[in-house]
Amino acid sequence: MLIHHQLTVNGSSTTRVLIDPDAGQGSTVWPSVGEYPIYDEVLYDTLSSDALRNERFRAALRKLAPGRVALDIGTGQYLNWARESIRSGAEHAVAMEVMDETFRAAEHNLRAWNLDHSITLLHGNSSELTIEPQADLCVAEIIGSIAGAEGAAAIFSDARRRLMTDDGVVIPDRCTTQAAGVCLRKVLDRHKIAFSPSAVPHLTKIFAWNQGFFDVRLRIKEPDPRGVITTSAPIEELHFNGDLRTEQEQRVELEVDRAGHVDGVLLWLQLFHLPSCPPLDALAHHTSWASVYIPLFPSEIPVERGDRLALTVVTQTSDDGIHPDYHVTGALSTANGRYIGEHISAHHGHTFRSHPVYRTLFP
Repeated sequence: MLIHHQLTVNGSSTTRVLIDPDAGQGSTVWPSVGEYPIYDEVLYDTLSSDALRNERFRAALRKLAPGRVALDIGTGQYLNWARESIRSGAEHAVAMEVMDETFRAAEHNLRAWNLDHSITLLHGNSSELTIEPQADLCVAEIIGSIAGAEGAAAIFSDARRRLMTDDGVVIPDRCTTQAAGVCLRKVLDRHKIAFSPSAVPHLTKIFAWNQGFFDVRLRIKEPDPRGVITTSAPIEELHFNGDLRTEQEQRVELEVDRAGHVDGVLLWLQLFHLPSCPPLDALAHHTSWASVYIPLFPSEIPVERGDRLALTVVTQTSDDGIHPDYHVTGALSTANGRYIGEHISAHHGHTFRSHPVYRTLFP
C-alpha cells in the first residue's frame, strides 16, 4: 500500500510525497542527486564502492598520470582521484573541494594519511581558484546520470582555459547522454510510481537547498531495460578534450521497435574514459550512475512497431552559470495521430507539479 509522507522544508513549507514502503531492490524512483551539494556518507560510499566506474578511471590514470601535475576537481572527502593520480605516478596533485563539511573531512584525511607533501588541498569553487604551476592533467568525476547535469561542460571549459597547460589532458575523454522512448510504468517493472522511502532525506535536502519545492529530475534506479521500446540516440555530447560546448541543441528521430506504450523518454550515460576505450553504459552495466525519466505526454500513448518519436533537446546553462537546464520536446507519429509533448527539466527553480507524473508523486 502506498503512503503519503508529509515533508517539511525550512521549518514551514510542506508538501505530501507519495512513498512505496515496499520499494527496495529493483526499479525505484529517486530524485537525481549528483548535481546538488547534498553529499553524505551514503552517497560517497556508493561512489567509492562502484568497482566498474573506479577501474575505468584508474586505467586512464595509469596511462596518463605518470610525471604530470594532476588536478582533481570535486575531490570529495576521500580525495579519490588525487590519491589515485599519485599512485599512478603523478608528480603532484591539486585537489579542490567546495562543500565545507566535505573539505574539512578531506583535510583531516589528508593529514591522517600523511599525503600533504604530495597533494595540495584547496577549498572553494574551481572557477574561483588558481594554481601554480598549471596542471597538465585534470581528472574529475563530475558527470551526472544526465551527462552534463553536474555542470561538467562549464567546469571543464574553465579549467582548460585557466588552470591547465595548452597540452593538458582531461579524464574522462568524452561522454554522451542517450535517449529512448519508454513507458514509466514498464520501466519500473512491478513497482509503483512512487518514491522509495530512502529517497525522502535526499528530497528534503534538495528542497531545502533550493529554498522551495520544484519538479526534481526523476532518477530511476535499476530501470527494467524491457521498458525501452524505441531505438536510442545521443541528445547531449560532451567532448572534454575537443570542442566542448556548454549549450547545444540536438535533434534525433527514434523508431519504435515493438508494440507498447510511450509517455516519455529515458536518459542515460555513456562514458568514454579514454579516446579508444569502449564506453561505460549506465543502462547496460551495473554502476552507481542511474537513468533519468523525462515525462513528455500526459498519458500513455499506444504505439506500434515502426512509429516515430522525434526529439529536440535544447541544453542551456541555468542562471547559476554552471548547471544546465534541458528543454525536451517530443513529436510522436503513430497510425492514430501525431502527439506533441514537452518538458523543461530545470536544475533548480520553483516550477512544481507541472506534469501529471509530478502531481502523482506530490499529491
